[in-house]
Amino acid sequence: MLAGLTWLLVFQCLGEALVYLTGLPVPGPVVGMLLLFVGLRLRGAIPEALNTAATGLLQHLSLLFVPAGVGVMLHFGRVADEWAAIVAAIVVSTVLAIAGTAVAMRALVGRQAAADAPDGGSAAPPPGDREGPR
Repeated sequence: MLAGLTWLLVFQCLGEALVYLTGLPVPGPVVGMLLLFVGLRLRGAIPEALNTAATGLLQHLSLLFVPAGVGVMLHFGRVADEWAAIVAAIVVSTVLAIAGTAVAMRALVGRQAAADAPDGGSAAPPPGDREGPR
């Protein structure tokens, strides 16, 4: 577990350093997570130590929301003053996330259907995608 946590922290530090050196407007941990993803894709597998550490963190993920909840309660007056903007941001980001997921799913299902087609990729489109009179 310690080796896996070490790797997670190493990639977080790499992300922080890259953001610091380049001035990217992205949080360092996000860049570190992207670097970790690229590293794992190149490796082709997840090391057992990293898998163990990630599973352990995911099992206790709800505990990581406690500081955020405390922060919301600490600044409740500000949240009450700006509730409309917060609700609008939540609704817009949710709609965009659902739309992005739908587009990605449609693309992946289409790619899988093409790969599974007996003639090597000229499968008929899904029923809702056919062109023609409506």
